[in-house]
Amino acid sequence: MISKEEVLALLSSLESSRVERTISTTNTDKFGEAICAFCNDLPGTGKPGYLMIGANDKDGSFCGLKVTDTLIKNIAAIRTDGNIIPQPAMSVEKYSFLEGDVLVIEVQPSPFPPVRYKGRIWVRIGPRRGFANEAEERILIEKRIAQSSTFDALPCLHATLEDINLSIFKNFYLPTMFSEELLKEDTRTIEQQMQALGFYDCRHKCPTNAGLLIFGKTPIRFFRGNYIQYVRFQGEDRSGEIIKEVKFEGNLIEILRKMDDFIEYSFSSKRPVPVSALREEIVTNYPSSAIRELLMNAVMHRDYEANTPIHFYEYDKQIEIQNPGSLFGRARPENFPEVNDYRNPIIAEAMKTLGYVNRFSRGIIRVQKELKENGNGAPVFKLDLATAFEVRAKSNVDILKNKKVLAFLQNKPRYKKILSFCDKPRSRTEILKYLGLSVQTYNYSHYIKPLLEQNLLTVTLPEKKQHPNRNTFRRKTGK
Repeated sequence: MISKEEVLALLSSLESSRVERTISTTNTDKFGEAICAFCNDLPGTGKPGYLMIGANDKDGSFCGLKVTDTLIKNIAAIRTDGNIIPQPAMSVEKYSFLEGDVLVIEVQPSPFPPVRYKGRIWVRIGPRRGFANEAEERILIEKRIAQSSTFDALPCLHATLEDINLSIFKNFYLPTMFSEELLKEDTRTIEQQMQALGFYDCRHKCPTNAGLLIFGKTPIRFFRGNYIQYVRFQGEDRSGEIIKEVKFEGNLIEILRKMDDFIEYSFSSKRPVPVSALREEIVTNYPSSAIRELLMNAVMHRDYEANTPIHFYEYDKQIEIQNPGSLFGRARPENFPEVNDYRNPIIAEAMKTLGYVNRFSRGIIRVQKELKENGNGAPVFKLDLATAFEVRAKSNVDILKNKKVLAFLQNKPRYKKILSFCDKPRSRTEILKYLGLSVQTYNYSHYIKPLLEQNLLTVTLPEKKQHPNRNTFRRKTGK
């Protein structure tokens, strides 16, 4: 960030293509538009832009603002709220002076213009901020092409527009991203519209890899690993018998829709578990929203140059999701999941537009919270795989079932009576006679065995075969 002296210099100068000042602290649309415009860097300075909150736009004088932690957090949240796409690179810093505070947002030029705020491209020319016209948008698109280095932005030279399902793009994707008013004003060709969003390369006259993956008629012809393989194994590892297998393929819009339906209606398993003598509670093995988030992340971050599909494997007691491509860019094992990066920024933008990703940078943290609240425990991430990323999550059904059964046994009168009676070693016969029951096997299985299974009763001295208390039971200490 800049120094206090540089802040004073910017305040004393005129507003320009790199500086905007405001006294507003609540106009988030204004802030988002300004950040978007600085990201686009239409003048091509290659230098950061500065939004300065707490200073008058005309003369740069202080307005006596007191910057609070809440204001800093609200401004910083603009980076990840999903309204600015691609996600901006920005930092926020408070500067205090005798005349008042100034909150400075430093915004770096985006390597992937055009950047949009709520679907519109904002630019600055001198002190002016406004919508980009067609000529200005074309300049930004050419910048993006020149700076493109990610696989999804590259042209797929063996494909043509015939390989794209244009109906999905025109009738589904565009109305999702832009208002009806904007679409009516747009007079560009379909190729130019797709190029503006990173889906077509007018120079090579072919779709980009992202265009084919998202809207392709048969994208698997070009990307052999573009599908999700679900397998349900019997047992606890891949050596078990295959119970069920599903292959999700097509373009990403089709794959994501099919996977969404599968998680909601076919994957999540709900079972009744007793919580009292008269009531049961429905327990879900995995929270569907968390599993959905993990699969969406796999689709968004996978390496599409690999021929391996995304593996979604389910076992008796856990699931495993593995996608080709390890941690990318700034993301490292030591800073995951606090820091992330995008291997496929255009695909990430499309998934945000389609509603499959709600906010950036929060997915894994939210997954961890939901799994913990559902009783699954923390997910386990394997970050040391050279060419893949893997996450495992345990089923909660056995865990929660045991907890509910435990509470049930501890509160039912006859079981409570047994536990109280077994404050010292008691034989099977003594316990059942104390309850007024016969010593038949059924009564043992119904009343004593469940307490042993839940670790409420323990066999006394089981290792000493000749001891008189060997075949007696005692209440477990601390239960």
